[in-house]
Amino acid sequence: MSNDELDAGRRRQARHRIFGSSSMSDHKRPAGLFITGTDTEVGKTYVTALIARSLVAAGQRVGVYKPVASGCVSDGDDLVAEDAVILWQAAGEPGDLHDVCPQRFAAPLAPHLAARAEGKSVDAELLRSGIEVWRDRCDVILVEGAGGLMSPLSDEDYNADLAYELGYPLVVVAPNVLGVINQTLQTLITAAVFREGLEIAGVILNDVAQREDDVSTDTNLQELIDRCSPPVLGHVRHGQSSFGDLTALF
Repeated sequence: MSNDELDAGRRRQARHRIFGSSSMSDHKRPAGLFITGTDTEVGKTYVTALIARSLVAAGQRVGVYKPVASGCVSDGDDLVAEDAVILWQAAGEPGDLHDVCPQRFAAPLAPHLAARAEGKSVDAELLRSGIEVWRDRCDVILVEGAGGLMSPLSDEDYNADLAYELGYPLVVVAPNVLGVINQTLQTLITAAVFREGLEIAGVILNDVAQREDDVSTDTNLQELIDRCSPPVLGHVRHGQSSFGDLTALF
């Protein structure tokens, strides 16, 4: 993340959203972010892991939480969420891996459908309470949703419901491809009108692949900067292995 893409003004705006109001300090709740995307397969886990590594390198104790995952792989009698493993390792392997993602299902479907395929259901209460294990052991919590903001998590819950109730501001990961302007603005509009509105820390543009045939990749960053009210926090290049220092955000 270059300095010209994340200037001091954007840091100040984002810091207010991420750290929150004085009530967060009063209740000693860790600072945090809820990372969502404009769609599935936009690189949420990759970006979240970059953020986690940056914060760990700066001396922060980082908790990572993925409330539910589908498309998990079998490991003997257990299912492993590969995204959860990536997040856990990026955060320095804090706590127990199973606490990162307490609800795991095999079918590559929306979580409530993947659970149904196993004769189960997503535990809506656990979606919310599973984060508690991280509250007292970290300085920052990074929550990664499943899919986009309005992707269903349970029979009644969307990612937006969980983001609202957990109370952490959104980071919207947007893929650097043709159509990202519309997708990003739609996500921001949805966040603004959902319930009383969701706080948005900012947008991160992510090069999910090297696409020399897509000329929009040269202009998408500036278009998002010009059109998004929340700050564009940065641009993750394909294969980028680290962020700059993000501690100023917290």
